[in-house]
Formats: sequence, structure tokens, C-alpha cells
Amino acid sequence: MSAPFTELSELSAPMLANLAQLGYEQMTPIQAASLPHALAGQDLIAQAQTGSGKTAAFAIALLHRLDAADPRTQALVLCPTRELAEQVTQEIRRLARAADNVKVLTLTGGSPMKPQMESLAFGAHIAVGTPGRVLDHLDRGSLDLSALNTLVLDEADRMLDMGFVDDIKSVAKRAPKARQTLLFSATYPEGIAQLSAQFLREPRRIEVATAAPAQIRQLAYEVAEDERLHAVSLLLNHFRPASAIAFCNTKRQCNDLVDVLSAQGFVAMALHGDLEQRDRDQVLIQFANRSCSVLVATDVAARGLDIAQLECVINVDTTPDAEVHIHRIGRTGRAGAEGLALTLASLDEMGRIGRIEQMLGRESTWGKLDELKPAPGGPLLPAMDTLQILGGRKDKIRPGDILGALTGEAGFTAAQIGKINVTDFHSYVAVERSIAREAVKRLSNGKLKGRKVKVRRMADLASAEGDR
Repeated sequence: MSAPFTELSELSAPMLANLAQLGYEQMTPIQAASLPHALAGQDLIAQAQTGSGKTAAFAIALLHRLDAADPRTQALVLCPTRELAEQVTQEIRRLARAADNVKVLTLTGGSPMKPQMESLAFGAHIAVGTPGRVLDHLDRGSLDLSALNTLVLDEADRMLDMGFVDDIKSVAKRAPKARQTLLFSATYPEGIAQLSAQFLREPRRIEVATAAPAQIRQLAYEVAEDERLHAVSLLLNHFRPASAIAFCNTKRQCNDLVDVLSAQGFVAMALHGDLEQRDRDQVLIQFANRSCSVLVATDVAARGLDIAQLECVINVDTTPDAEVHIHRIGRTGRAGAEGLALTLASLDEMGRIGRIEQMLGRESTWGKLDELKPAPGGPLLPAMDTLQILGGRKDKIRPGDILGALTGEAGFTAAQIGKINVTDFHSYVAVERSIAREAVKRLSNGKLKGRKVKVRRMADLASAEGDR
């Protein structure tokens, strides 16, 4: 049984009350192992997988050292991707509710520099960003680290994989030497040891055993190479998950699988390193809001994503790294929910399966492809469809304005509307698939914040681009 947060005597009463309100009562293993040392000011190298509660572990520690009365930047969190940086920012903001007016700012590429520089000019207690963009701000003088007391490297192994090592070193050199550094990594490659030796002070190393959640049902299927992609559609038609991530080892395999699934009537989208940031954002918005059934991704592209209520993970290719396999399947079965992990393996990949079994401490359960029977009704279509509105934060559009327009003049019910995402220049709203075309028509004919707006279905945009 994990220890309760109340055992941490360093935490203030408001912080404990806020944790309880957020449903954080018992510490996860990584929190219980790392927080006592982090709160004591020690440098850490903590090894823990995505979804283990590591964000709260370092967020609680850096908030503990924060002086809200000082507007200068006192904590910096470096993340490998824009998506992870935004998730971390949201989590820190939730945990910071116990303190007065703590300002947390996201500094990532893919967004204009000027608004970030203007926000920094007003002060930010905590900055969360990608190494390249943080370095840009340091070079321009818009970010000042002279008051920094905590530096966090989140998913450090992935930052090394993505070639950020020199940027990380440059950022660390500009931070005060008398700071605390907290390094979190899912794996412990040689590069992490070299990095930590350069700028961590007598770090305490913490390792939490990697394991797949017990509530994940795991099945493996042997395939010949030429039937691998078709086998994915067999699995989807048999198990009929409402949402699934299909992991491929290469970008080409991702694109080929999306072509195969789309031809069979599935709503599938690719996520890999060749996508422009805008396209990547749009894919993730549609998958998270239930407008896309299958996200076909490489490991690098999907690292740091935390999709709620993911029913199924499919390993289209068996990864050579057993720890990566556990990260993949650990994306389903979150927060106590049941999950399904399906793995396809050719004879050439059986050695990889053996290493995975060794790490999991159990043998695989094998199914047979010829026993998979498609459920009636054809491919399971997503429940929602995404509409894109030309206009966003820069036009002072808020989610409530969009919901109001759809449930007011347009005449739809709130139950027919799903997630609403507002970016700088565009807004995205998920609506029930059955009303999508009518919603486009009514929104286009009506007004949003007193003016006409251009509205399109994302599915129509995608098919138009595919026809070019």
C-alpha cells in the first residue's frame, strides 16, 4: 500500500488540501520514492515510465521551493515535445492552486515568439518548454534564469534521442550553479549518465520497477510479413475498440497502414516525425476528441502523449526494445480502467518477444488470426466529427462562445457537442457525427461573437488534400 501525501511533513496545509481535492491521496511508487529527497533539496535521477505520476512528483517539489511574491523565473522544466510541455503546464497549474497567483508559461516551437516574449516581460514563476525554444529566449534575453532554483529534465532519454543534448547543456550552463536539478527518464542509456555527471550534484538515483498494469489484457499473434497490415484490420474488426493506437517502427509503415485502413473504411491518421507541427496538432486534437478511431504512430512521435480512455494498443511491429514495448502497452488501462494490448510478431521477431516476456516475468498468450471474426456492421466509425472554425484566441474566441453558438442560435443540445480546442488562429469542436454537416451549415449561416465565421469539416479538408 502506498503512503499518503499527509506523511510528507514539509507540505503546507493548503497544498495537502488541494491534493486531496484533486483526488491525490496515496502517492504512486515514483512519488513515494522521489518526493522526500526532492523536498529536501537533493538532485535526483529518477527512472519511471510515462503515466507513473512523475509530473506531480517534480511539480510538488518545485512548487515547495517557490516564492510567489518574487515574479522572477524560479523553476524551468525542459520537455522533448510541445504536447508534453503543454500537459506538464496544465498539471503544474492544477497543483499550484494552493498558492497565490503562480504564473506558469509554456515556451515551445510551432508558436510565434512575440506573444511568448511579451508574457515573459510580465514575469513567469515557472517556465515549461522545449530545449530549442528555451535557448532562443535565453539568446534574445527575454528569459532570465538568474533566480532559478529548480531545473527539471523531463523524459531526458527522449530529449537525447531527438538530438537536444547540446541545447540542454547550453541551457544548464546559463542557470545558477547552486540550483536543484531533477532528471526524469524512462530508460537509463549511457547518454543520461554522461549528462548527469556534467551538471548534477551528487544525485540520488531512484528506479521504480517497470511493469505493465495488471488490468491490461495482452494477446500476441504470429504473422507472415505480407499479412501484417491486413492483420491490423482483422484485430480492429474483431475487438472493435472505440479508440486505438497502432505502433509502427517506421514512418513508411505508418503511412502504408493508414492507406490500408482508410481503404477499408476506418478513420485512421498517422503521427510521425515528418508531419508539420500544425498537422500534428490537428491529428492529436481529432484523436483526443473521438473523431479518429485509430492513431498510427511511431514511438518518437507518440512519446509523452497521454490519451484518456484509450481502449487498445496494437504493436504492428514488435519493438526491439522491451522497455519501449512496456511504454507502448502502458498507454491503455490507465486509472484502473481495463485495457487491451495486441502484438503482431513474425518468426524473425520471436527473439524480441522472448526479451519482452523476460522483462514482464510471464509468457505471452497467443491467439490465432484465423479465429478472429469480424463483428457485424463493418468498421467501427468514431462517434464524433471535428469542425474547424477560422478564428481563435487572437480573435478573442473562447470555448464558451462556440458552445453558446451551437446550443443557442444553431439549436443543438450540449449533449451533442464534445471537446472544444481553441488555438491562436483556429478553433476545433467535436460534434456528434450525425449532425456534423448540419452544424457546419448552421454555424456558417449564423454568427459567432457577432460576426460571420468560416466553418469546415476536418474530414472534408483531409479528403480535399488527398485528391490533389
